[in-house]
Amino acid sequence: MMNKALNIVLQTERKDTVFSQDEPPVGDFSFNAKVADVFDDMVSRSVPHYEEMQRMVCELAQDFAKPNTSLYDIGCSTATTLLTLDPILDPSVRFVGVDNAPDMLEKAREKIAQTGTQRLIELQTADLHKGFYMENASVVTMLLTLQFIRPLYRERMMKTIYSGLNDQGCLLLIEKLTSEDTTFNRLFIQHYYDFKRRNGYSEIEISKKREALENVLIPYRLEENVLLLKETGFRHVEIFFRWYNFCGIIAVK
Repeated sequence: MMNKALNIVLQTERKDTVFSQDEPPVGDFSFNAKVADVFDDMVSRSVPHYEEMQRMVCELAQDFAKPNTSLYDIGCSTATTLLTLDPILDPSVRFVGVDNAPDMLEKAREKIAQTGTQRLIELQTADLHKGFYMENASVVTMLLTLQFIRPLYRERMMKTIYSGLNDQGCLLLIEKLTSEDTTFNRLFIQHYYDFKRRNGYSEIEISKKREALENVLIPYRLEENVLLLKETGFRHVEIFFRWYNFCGIIAVK
């Protein structure tokens, strides 16, 4: 049931050509209307095992979500995670998607309407660098979002999440990583670009997107992410997924 729901949510006829040769030069990467329009294709072809990541996140969320609590998706983009969770979680669980990109939230509203879900899914626009409010959460998902938060504000964001989580609540975090070892770092990036080539991205597209992300996506090492979670107060921190420079972490309050 979960895989069927995920496949429906990710169906798109719009192919990502944002960084193709035919497109004009771009500055820093942003989640604007052009990106939102092709985001589902972009993320499916740019993130290794994206569907498996989503499936694992949803399974773990199902383990921790409690009736009459809230589930927050921080950096919810086009609501893929929320819509995949919808058919498998108790209807009393309140869904809240938070994002700082209005164009992404508009696409999320379109997808929510198309699925015909009966669940009320609240979407909030918030500048994640300035903070936001959350309460009574049993689950928080944060997929490929923390890496876009400037390091200066990451500790504050984690404290906000921790404060809004109930005891025994969990944070499900997926991040792109960097490695302290330059050899591993080079090899992992090389294999990641090979993955993108297999998914049809050209050398120009790979190069242009790398340049666009250079000052926007700032990955931490695995150890830095784990330390951030533990210093925030999370009692249990465990890795549940790893593929070269991508990692899934679960943290329990």
